[in-house]
Amino acid sequence: MEMGGRNKFIVEIEEAKEAKDGKPSVGPVYRNVLVKDGFRPLPQGLESCWDSFCQSVKKYSNNRMLGEREMVDGKAGGYVWLTYKEVHDLVLQVGASIRSCGVMQGGRCGIYGANCSRWVISMQACNAHGLYCVPLYDTLGAGAVEYIICHAEVSIAFVEESKISEVLKTFPSTENYLKKQKQVAGNFGSQIYSWNEFLLLGMNKQFDTPIKKKADICTIMYTSGTTGDPKGVMISNESILSIISGVNHHLESMNQEFSETDVFLSYLPLAHIFDRVIEELFISKGASIGFWHKDIKQLLDDIKELKPTVLCAVPRVLDRIYADIHSSMPPIPSRCYLLPKIQAFLEKEHLTTAKLRYMSKGYKHVEAAPLFDKLIFNKVKEGLGGNLRLILSGAAPLSSSVETFLRVVTCAHVLQGYGLTETCAASFVARPDDLTMINTVGPPLPVVDICLESVPEMGYDALSRTTPRGEICIRGKCLFSGYYKRDDLKKEVMTNEWFHTGDIGEWQPDGSMKIIDRKKNIFKLSQGEYVSVENLESIYSLSSSIDAIWIYGNSYESFLVAVVNPNIKTLKQWAEVNEVSEDFSTICEDPRARKYILGELTKIGKENKLRGFEFIKAVHLDPIPFDMERDLLTPTYKKKRNQFYKYYQNVIEDMYKSTK
Repeated sequence: MEMGGRNKFIVEIEEAKEAKDGKPSVGPVYRNVLVKDGFRPLPQGLESCWDSFCQSVKKYSNNRMLGEREMVDGKAGGYVWLTYKEVHDLVLQVGASIRSCGVMQGGRCGIYGANCSRWVISMQACNAHGLYCVPLYDTLGAGAVEYIICHAEVSIAFVEESKISEVLKTFPSTENYLKKQKQVAGNFGSQIYSWNEFLLLGMNKQFDTPIKKKADICTIMYTSGTTGDPKGVMISNESILSIISGVNHHLESMNQEFSETDVFLSYLPLAHIFDRVIEELFISKGASIGFWHKDIKQLLDDIKELKPTVLCAVPRVLDRIYADIHSSMPPIPSRCYLLPKIQAFLEKEHLTTAKLRYMSKGYKHVEAAPLFDKLIFNKVKEGLGGNLRLILSGAAPLSSSVETFLRVVTCAHVLQGYGLTETCAASFVARPDDLTMINTVGPPLPVVDICLESVPEMGYDALSRTTPRGEICIRGKCLFSGYYKRDDLKKEVMTNEWFHTGDIGEWQPDGSMKIIDRKKNIFKLSQGEYVSVENLESIYSLSSSIDAIWIYGNSYESFLVAVVNPNIKTLKQWAEVNEVSEDFSTICEDPRARKYILGELTKIGKENKLRGFEFIKAVHLDPIPFDMERDLLTPTYKKKRNQFYKYYQNVIEDMYKSTK
């Protein structure tokens, strides 16, 4: 690869391999230039996540650790905090109670509910006594909860009160595993305790915390998956500690490291690796973690009250924040004492465009337009608490327009990252104040090795001298230990030391990575042409006329059809111009509306020089956004393509019949 950029963030450590014996070619192995001579070792004496927490308790005992909003007359008030020492004392009590129930090192402990202080306390009790923490997804129904409890053989579970009924639905099939739940109607021999009752079980009992090793399993994270049963991804202490070390190294190199003064808003599910690792990282720094009050519509209110310095988000949340900011951007003050020429300039030029121009020239965002910040953008910053300095986006691609806009108006760094549960979350993270990394996930963290493997059937060549593309493969100590009770599945994704992600990446000249496709989501049309559906969806999603799209095709048909969530504002504007005075759902049923949206998608296809068979020939407009309630999306908002087809099968058949 010709790494011609001025900023070269990676270094080659192994040469490329040509295709041989039926195996595809593999590009060179790269790692972050920070670790060209070897990865940074973990600190001496740090063997487990429990060791990391204990070090923070010793160093930051009186720091605020976990905070929740006080509810007064049904309304959320200010945050009430537990210190590191207070949390440590509670963790010891919970651990003693767990042990008094006969659950020993290596036992499986379930946690089911929204993020809160007790979630983290229960998690740390698992860390202390070497239990496998098994999160039960807050967004999954009883079927998956039952499967995970039985598959992982969970013997004790901490369950949010509102979720107890979901667990009880899993009886009697789970009663052989759950030993500690109170008798339900006298039929089952398990026990349920309130939190305070449970703490009494270990009162005045002493249990030594067992010796824990880096290789010991810390958590089993069940991934929802787009097909089949959830897979239990086993994550070791070393995996989490390695990622924490890599993130620290990456941020330290840019003077952006986390510290005890940082404040983090916890709302993304702790049942997912993204939030779990971030919270372990903040705990290792003695920082403060405040929890949302479990109402996504009130998330901005939580942000204003907590005043976080760091916010982790998925694109759907950032899209909502983008929309809120865009619609409520404060006007230029009418009484600002400016020279007439400057006032005229402000009236003429859109402020975000002007600031972006300076940022594009290499100015840091704090230096790009201080006057604009003072007049306008600081008001946006105050709306996000006033202290926000870093927004991290993961789980799915963030649109370049949203990323660019938020980088300009929030006065904070907005960075995309990439990783999987199997890689313990982040494997790539973008760099701040570098606009060339917009629409990429940045360079590899200084804790992994990366190579691309060619995918000839999709036309991706990892050995290309100009644009190397291929399946992203990852090697490093942060990788998972395997799938619980499913060694066969590990063999499908691991080759020697390399984890095959299934995602198609494209190296950028500066060493950052762009995710462009998904390996498995390809199908052949009846004329023999292969279609890379995720790549097409990302292209058509550039249209401002739609919010989301699902594209369908198969080997019996010669063209593509799609189901679309149209953009409400755009479609209503079209309806107004065309004198269609109906509600949004009725507009979506209008053939003229379908024709309009199809025309907008065709324009995008032509602008991006798509081939004939890649154009969509028919669309169905669904006014209801794709959601988890209809089982169309996973908890991390990935499309369940088989479920999409089942749900929209009649619509698909009608589109093919009416278009032929």
